[in-house]
Amino acid sequence: MNLLPVILSGGSGTRLWPLSREQYPKQLLPLVGEFSLLQDTVNRVRGMTLGGTEVTAPLVVCNERHRFLVAEQLRQLQLNPSAILLEPCGRNTAPALTLAALHDLAKPGNGEASILLVMPADHVIKNQKAFQKAVVAGFELAADEALVTFGIVPDSVQTGYGYIHQGQPVHQCDANAYFIEQFVEKPDEKTARSYVDSGEYLWNSGMFMMKSRLWLEQMAQFRPDMLQACEVAYKNGVKDLDFFRVATAEFQACPSDSIDYAVMEPLTQTTQSSTSELRNRGVVIPLDADWSDVGVWSAMWQVQQQDSNSNVLKGDVICHEVQGSYIHSQSRLVAGVGLTDLIIVETEDAVLVAHKGCTQDVKQVVETLQQQDRSERITHRQVYRPWGFYQGVVEGERFQVKKIEVKPGASLSLQMHHHRAEHWIVVKGTAKVTRGDESFLLSENESTYIPLGVKHRLENPGTLPLQIIEVQSGSYLGEDDIVRFEDVYGRE
Repeated sequence: MNLLPVILSGGSGTRLWPLSREQYPKQLLPLVGEFSLLQDTVNRVRGMTLGGTEVTAPLVVCNERHRFLVAEQLRQLQLNPSAILLEPCGRNTAPALTLAALHDLAKPGNGEASILLVMPADHVIKNQKAFQKAVVAGFELAADEALVTFGIVPDSVQTGYGYIHQGQPVHQCDANAYFIEQFVEKPDEKTARSYVDSGEYLWNSGMFMMKSRLWLEQMAQFRPDMLQACEVAYKNGVKDLDFFRVATAEFQACPSDSIDYAVMEPLTQTTQSSTSELRNRGVVIPLDADWSDVGVWSAMWQVQQQDSNSNVLKGDVICHEVQGSYIHSQSRLVAGVGLTDLIIVETEDAVLVAHKGCTQDVKQVVETLQQQDRSERITHRQVYRPWGFYQGVVEGERFQVKKIEVKPGASLSLQMHHHRAEHWIVVKGTAKVTRGDESFLLSENESTYIPLGVKHRLENPGTLPLQIIEVQSGSYLGEDDIVRFEDVYGRE
């Protein structure tokens, strides 16, 4: 029996706006180090040993709009995943895990199935050895038919987390593990303090281990409607390049629920706490590994190295008489004077200023942006595509200027526009241009013109990144004014 890491990468991270956006959420950002949170999650289990048990390449479940970003970040780690399953819409963690379990059981010759290690892609765990030790203990329990979760040993009173009440200790293993007595929703401060003081409660981490077959059995018992919807969506899914795309309409009809609500809580309520059998029991392993879900900016301040004034400063920042603050500059100088306990995050198109104690409310700003249909909720100035990225430079009436970078060997789609013409100037590398019936190369400091309504394509035939400046002019400059005729990435 092998261990299959399942990475759930469907979150939007709205409380970490303006760095986290709908099209580039927090799990894809390098928030606390060299790698993104997704890449850190992958690296957390690479090289693990479980005796003679194989730890396979991870299976990632993500939103289809992030598919090329996820694939690129795995490629940067030189990792071929077991699979990348694409969700057409978010339906929370229970359907995502169900798709992963169905995919695992669909593999030829996998009748015994795998033990799944379920990890959100957006957590920080600094003590990797402690985490891996807990995983080894969880594997032993999951092999004996338990449904295992990891409870974080609390180091403070927190009202933003759910809690797990530890029951009787599990005597069938050498590890420190407990039967789950109860899942508790996010408490008020007085209740949370009593939980922490008792020493009997752990934070709910959202990480789990169980056999894929056992998970589907529990879904059949507690959420047959959800299981049926996932089965139909998976059965009617299709392979798309390096991805598996579940059927859109069928998955949209699936109810939305978390692993906790769908299975773990009702399982705990229906099992008898007096029995010592592990099969079909919820078990929690305490985990003390410097964990954080970095869900809000105050958590980002807490998990990073602070200076002598308890500040975390990122980018081009100058401070005078500033204490206990997190200041992040992405594109320009940010100067702070006489500040205490503030969060300041600057990007090219937005600036957030918040008190450190109010960072849970950043999501209210994102909701307002959605109501006003503003693009700052969805994307950054720098927009990633499977071929590279483009970045808005300046925009005016009937014109805009973009910087475009194309990866070596990559190409944009063969396309045309109804409402705009384009001028391309090569500033670095070599471009292969298709314009109508002709095809030609452009070197640095050379340019060309793409008239309105003419089919065209931009390619990078070289081994270095291609950079061009694109000047668009016309009556409408929206990104939806694209008619694609051919696309190597399968986009419509």
